[in-house]
Amino acid sequence: MRFATVLSTLLLLLGLSTALTIGDVTRNSIAAFANRQVARQELEKRSLVSDILTDIENLAECSACQALLVVLKVLAHLGNDEFVDVIVWVCQTLNVEDDDVCSGAIGLEGPILAHDLRQMTIGTKTSTLFCLTVFGLCQWPDVDTSYSPSMTPKPATERPASSGKTPLKVVHISDIHIDLDYTVGASWNCTKNICCRSYTPADEPGNNDTPAGTYGNVNCDTPLSLEESMYAAIDSLVPDRAFSIFTGDVVEGAVWMVTNDEVTNDLNTAYARMQTLGTTYAVTGNHDASPVNSFPPADVSTTISTQWAYDAMSAGWETWIGSAAAAEVSSNYGSYSVVDGSGLRIISLNTNFWYKQNFWMYDKKSWESDPSDMFAWLVAQLQTAETAGEMVWILGHMPMGASDAFHDASYYFDLIIQRFDATIAGVFYGHTHKDQFEIAYSDYTNQTFSTATMMSYIAPALTPTSGNPTFRVYDVDPVTFGILDVTVYYTNQTSPTYQTAPTWEFLYSVKDTYGSLLGITDPTAELTPAFWHNLTTLFETDDAVFQDYIGRKTREYDTAASCDETCKTAEICQLRAAQSQYN
Repeated sequence: MRFATVLSTLLLLLGLSTALTIGDVTRNSIAAFANRQVARQELEKRSLVSDILTDIENLAECSACQALLVVLKVLAHLGNDEFVDVIVWVCQTLNVEDDDVCSGAIGLEGPILAHDLRQMTIGTKTSTLFCLTVFGLCQWPDVDTSYSPSMTPKPATERPASSGKTPLKVVHISDIHIDLDYTVGASWNCTKNICCRSYTPADEPGNNDTPAGTYGNVNCDTPLSLEESMYAAIDSLVPDRAFSIFTGDVVEGAVWMVTNDEVTNDLNTAYARMQTLGTTYAVTGNHDASPVNSFPPADVSTTISTQWAYDAMSAGWETWIGSAAAAEVSSNYGSYSVVDGSGLRIISLNTNFWYKQNFWMYDKKSWESDPSDMFAWLVAQLQTAETAGEMVWILGHMPMGASDAFHDASYYFDLIIQRFDATIAGVFYGHTHKDQFEIAYSDYTNQTFSTATMMSYIAPALTPTSGNPTFRVYDVDPVTFGILDVTVYYTNQTSPTYQTAPTWEFLYSVKDTYGSLLGITDPTAELTPAFWHNLTTLFETDDAVFQDYIGRKTREYDTAASCDETCKTAEICQLRAAQSQYN
């Protein structure tokens, strides 16, 4: 989730106490009408826009937002160009972002929002969710529990016990965000969310006092040198890996500049370089499209398509997954299912369909429970695996329990997880850029070690923007494919030798760090959902252990990070929430 965020500006402009949940430039620009007399003076020339200004100034509750949507709907019906022109003008006039960011981001995303508004029926679940996502107003609507993915009855089977055999090694990388325009010597202290580029003459090498180093900076996305350094480290530290997984986001975060051609080139070249890892199972990231987060379901009527991105990923992944699965990537919205040589079935699921910022989901007059029949497809793949006696890993980008996920979709996904919990050995994500996990429960009103049923492993990122560059290694039971240990390697970007040659080193392992505290020291013992629940219980009672965990979220980059009791309660709640409605 890396759209340019100016939440502090928004809160100042809006004067609202409600926490805003999304920070894209388009939303900020619409919101920035509020409490600005200069905007009123300029915009009174246009009665429609003046009405928008008045309505936004009155935004304090959900009903006011619904009223605003009526006016925005009128603006959208004037056409995409008119809608975009007005919002760009506001963005630039009120200095929400740099002029090029305003015109670029809104030019890309604005037509989708205008399309939504033209289709939307005000006062429905869809419009309520739109207000929630775009303005931070309205409460989450209740989950529609009347819908459920169609599944056969759950058999009386349980997850197999650990085999005790020599474990496999599997590497997990995520959110590499490669910036092909990264320029050594360009300023890392710029006015945009992604720096180390020659945006202006003042940013160019030799013209600034904050030159970017060879291997990246915390204000910048990943240079090729850092990516290649990680691959070399993986070859050195994990030469015996069975395979690797990559949970998405190839493309850098300058979202206002991305085009179809740029994303295609980024995907093509990144997957060519990634071949050095050997067999790698990849997923579709929310940044791996243009506009970012743009994943229209099958039945949306639009000329804007993401098919070209699916085709590029299909081509890039074919050497790893074979021609049949690669064809499925193209025809199945970036998702595929394949059986690894080890016997494990890998299901790569495009979870970005259910991301709040996928604005194509607001197209319908009534809410769509299963866009593009992706849940039905997932159930079919799991049923095939169950019938064949296969174990499964599900790979996705956005965690389905994250606050970014639509509550309904998260609930339906968890129903599937609970039904097939004897077949699914683990779920793996990226997106948050943090070192995290999520626990699923059979009963969310009674969260105990005995009701913990499934683990989601959320990998930290390579990009330096969110902490020290990192990758994970899993010790995996070769029969059950359960996770026996998680080891994290990192390179410290504050080291004095980092810009000369990054040193990749051991950061921690889960079993070394927490095992003895929870009575789990056997190297062949699985890190079960019960283990992870007991770890969250330990966090509640031992604050030192919890604060160490907080430091590891950024891979020890922010060593001064701390989390008070309110923060701690929220964090543990998030760790125990594979359904986003409980997050």
